[in-house]
Amino acid sequence: MPEHADMHIGDRLRTVRKRRGLNQRELAAASGVSVSLIRQLEQGTVDGTRMETAHKLASALRVNTSSLLERDDEAAPAETAEPWRPLQLAVQVAPVASAEEPTVQGVRALLPDVRRAYFGNRLAELSTLLAPALRDADALGDSAAARDLRAHLLQIAGSVLTQVRQFDAAETALQRALDDAPDRLRGAAVITTWSWLLVRQGKLRAARELATRWADDVEPRMSRATPEELAAWGWLLLQASAANLRDNRRGEAEDTMRLARSVAVMTGQELPRGRTRLTTWGPATVGYKAAERHIVLDQPDKVLAVAKKGSQAASTEYHRHRLDVAKAHVLMRQHGEAVETLTDIHTAAPEWLASQRYAQDILGDVVEQRRTLTPQMRELADALSVPL
Repeated sequence: MPEHADMHIGDRLRTVRKRRGLNQRELAAASGVSVSLIRQLEQGTVDGTRMETAHKLASALRVNTSSLLERDDEAAPAETAEPWRPLQLAVQVAPVASAEEPTVQGVRALLPDVRRAYFGNRLAELSTLLAPALRDADALGDSAAARDLRAHLLQIAGSVLTQVRQFDAAETALQRALDDAPDRLRGAAVITTWSWLLVRQGKLRAARELATRWADDVEPRMSRATPEELAAWGWLLLQASAANLRDNRRGEAEDTMRLARSVAVMTGQELPRGRTRLTTWGPATVGYKAAERHIVLDQPDKVLAVAKKGSQAASTEYHRHRLDVAKAHVLMRQHGEAVETLTDIHTAAPEWLASQRYAQDILGDVVEQRRTLTPQMRELADALSVPL
């Protein structure tokens, strides 16, 4: 976790703790974070900490989480960035002129394969498809059709690069996608991904302000709102709620989540991914995000209760929800159930799961808490590159 301004998270933690008149043991008792980890953070002997830990410390100290950290999920190490180097270059470096000029029709013909790889979580295939498609889209010029195609591809690139923790390139892709966005619906979809990127970086204030500002701007007139307009607005509300909750602003988080639920009810059904949206939208999706709140609030029993009565949908949001279920099992010390859940996700989306630091952290907790590991646990640890 990089430093913010002139202070490491440990310096900020120590300053606020002393201002509250607490010693390290008292903060540990109030937050549920171990004394040893608090000591390591304050001494700067560890690089950073997880969002859930920062949230617990901030709650105990009665401050916003963003006042303790700037970035949550640090950029991926260089060795994991290499497979994504062509996509980074396609996003960040202007294309070289080619003797054979691409056409809008030719680039548009590439889009279905790109979308299938993206929605199928086939990241290796996507990395080979997306970079050349972007290069061709960049060479199309500045017509309305070219900008529309480019915005779509850049939106996908920004989402993928956020997922694999190539944050600088992700921000460039999303800024370019927003610049080329042909309408407010595409712009809202780009901002939804951008606010997620900011949350992953620990920039919680920026995330909630961005999502809230856009939600206010795109709020439709209810009497004639289309399902797509409701979905765009609803997703911005979800992102604002998520950032508020992690930033220890529970009242605002409740308000925006309540409004998002109302929007899902107005939508009336679970909408599949659309031309501008890269996600599903509806009551099931909102239910997944509502369950996520219970993880942040350290209420694993409520996550499992939601999971028992929740619906299934073959989407990335469902996979993310299942990671929350696995985390809840770990918090309840139900290690076998956690590993079974992770194994199910791995069967359905192996490449996606392998790129999720959250999954690695969950399995790492299982490994740390268990005296012995089953063959299934060892196999999953190999697949997720979790050291034993």
